[in-house]
Amino acid sequence: DGKIYDAYVIYPKNHTSEANFVEYFVYQIMPDILENKCRYKLCIYGRDIYPGEDAASAIEKRIQKSRRLIILLTHQLINSKEDAYDQHIALYNALIQNDMKVILLEMETIGNYGTLQESLRFIIEQQGTIKWKEQDMIHPQSPSSKFWKQVRYDMPLTRRSS
Repeated sequence: DGKIYDAYVIYPKNHTSEANFVEYFVYQIMPDILENKCRYKLCIYGRDIYPGEDAASAIEKRIQKSRRLIILLTHQLINSKEDAYDQHIALYNALIQNDMKVILLEMETIGNYGTLQESLRFIIEQQGTIKWKEQDMIHPQSPSSKFWKQVRYDMPLTRRSS
């Protein structure tokens, strides 16, 4: 299908105490579960987009080369102007071009979805979110947890190498 990545990950990139866990989740937990244990290939900004690359075109190309879009919903991401470009391009590809499935990971209770941009509200109405709960912290690296099973259900079929 010409895709290189199984999923492009969008997460808040501001360095606050709230983002510390999210960054740990994005750079440690997700790759350990989805790449190492489940054999998916993720594209993570800051890891797979290189210094010196034009960020805007690199983001656009990586999103187009991904089968899924994973968005980590946090209050910080919702209110961020810095992360708006990734979201706009990604949601355009997902909704307008009908090119990819979106997986929404609710990393903290968002509460009122009314403040979200219309495209995110539409996706939530269509398919809901996968909620990260406090009890998921007990064994965050267990691929058999309910949370990771839900994520894997929405991911593409893996291509096992023989």
